[in-house]
Amino acid sequence: MSEEKSLNFIEEIISQDLASGKYAQILTRFPPEPNGYLHIGHAKSICLNFGLSNHFGGGTNLRFDDTNPTTEETEYVESIKADLKWLGFNWVKECYASDYFDTLYGFAVQLIEKGLAYVDDSSPEEIALQKGTPTAAGTGNAYRNRSIAENLELFTNMKAGKYADGAKVLRAKIDLANPNMLLRDPILYRIKKAHHHRTGDTWCIYPMYDFAHGQSDAIEQITHSICTLEFIPHRALYDWGIENLGIYPSKQYEFSRLNITYTILSKRKLLQLVQEGHVASWDDPRMPTISGMRRRGYTPESIRDFCDRIGIAKRENIIDFSLLEFCVREHLNKIAQRRMVVTDPIKLVITNYEQGEEILQSENNPEDVDGGARAVPFSKELWIERGDFMEEPTKKYFRLAPGLMVRLKSAYIVKCESFEKDAAGVVQKVFVTYVPESKSGSDTSGIHVKGTLHWVSAQHAVPVVLNEYDRLFKVEDVDGAEGDFKDYLNEQSLTKTNAWAEPALVTDPLDARFQFIRKGYFYQDTTSAKGALVFNRTVTLKDAWAKEQKK
Repeated sequence: MSEEKSLNFIEEIISQDLASGKYAQILTRFPPEPNGYLHIGHAKSICLNFGLSNHFGGGTNLRFDDTNPTTEETEYVESIKADLKWLGFNWVKECYASDYFDTLYGFAVQLIEKGLAYVDDSSPEEIALQKGTPTAAGTGNAYRNRSIAENLELFTNMKAGKYADGAKVLRAKIDLANPNMLLRDPILYRIKKAHHHRTGDTWCIYPMYDFAHGQSDAIEQITHSICTLEFIPHRALYDWGIENLGIYPSKQYEFSRLNITYTILSKRKLLQLVQEGHVASWDDPRMPTISGMRRRGYTPESIRDFCDRIGIAKRENIIDFSLLEFCVREHLNKIAQRRMVVTDPIKLVITNYEQGEEILQSENNPEDVDGGARAVPFSKELWIERGDFMEEPTKKYFRLAPGLMVRLKSAYIVKCESFEKDAAGVVQKVFVTYVPESKSGSDTSGIHVKGTLHWVSAQHAVPVVLNEYDRLFKVEDVDGAEGDFKDYLNEQSLTKTNAWAEPALVTDPLDARFQFIRKGYFYQDTTSAKGALVFNRTVTLKDAWAKEQKK
């Protein structure tokens, strides 16, 4: 968060709170439920919560909302921590709602003792009917009039496991006529006889999110509890719990969640894609998960930049996926190592090259003055792209054709003399002569050409596989589209291409980012190994998708 930028509305609130002396220091929290992997939507909340504490000299807790044992796993806990660290953030304390189960249970008992909570035997369907409608008040039932003593006994028995799942719930006793449906005696506890990933079988009753959330914030003394807009109606219940328990007065504030084109951010739907095999895993590079983006080659800097650019607002909007790609592309252009890779090869034979081979130098990144250069082997026979040769060149064609001259990148100027076809009439070889005085960096030939081609020495070329990824969905608003969201999956979201690459890729660091010249930005996949190199396309050199949609 830059000092020069105007403050967003949450920053303005915090500035006023600190200036007034309301707080000496702020404390925010990031509270994921460990029931899936983090995605780009979470990144916005992460950057906001940690960004606020960094900007104002406070801190941020990482608190796992682990109150639903049937969907939560340690695998998700570890993946969330890894994603946060990769994004560049550190938390003050690692907390779990399950850390507070004893305290939360005590809070519930306090509410019962105050006559503000009761045990209800109604079924979920009956409770839904009893709550009424937005235009009609709810109706109470006989359980609502149970005595404090009876409620305490029943709640104790719930904790002791004497009742089956769903047999009873603990509800707050608030107001069945309240315009806010969430205040019409909401459920605070339910019975779930399921093994918890941290507490095992110690508990068989678990607090609902709306009860655990505000109380956990108060226990940790969170000053600013930042939520997305759908939690606006929940704020009244958040405040009700804190007020009636007389605990630390944490405050909730809401901002618009991230909606992004060509993407779904529902963990339930993302899990469905994984379980049904539409993608390989949670970290499939086509997924909008942080781990998928990391595997694809996105950088934490580009994701933080994206979150900073979209800003914080009070109104829902939808962000174009191209903005995320722009942020990735802009950062990679500065740091990516340039390498030459040929995907559709045709052999180039330099008829007058008699040296056998030599080692040339090619710059790693023209955007980085300290990027240095790498050794690139050059020989008599090279691979070039088939699309860089034309038998009968069109007007303004500046690549290779009979009689035309081009420069081979970081090497020499060559002139096409002839070509050779196979029995099917397909060009297999192109014969050229080179100009010895035209070597890059020491060119004294005086010849000027308009075209430059990338190439790979055939003798030294390394086989690689390129995973070329595209958008996972074909429509902008996947959530708003009719029918099953899976009907809009892009069948062309992954294309595997065999290619020849320069040998530097064998010894390059595993975490290096690359620009394969004229092809895009690539990153070595986790399945890659020496002798079987695999690279994921992170993003194209230009916004190819936008161009395609205009056709």
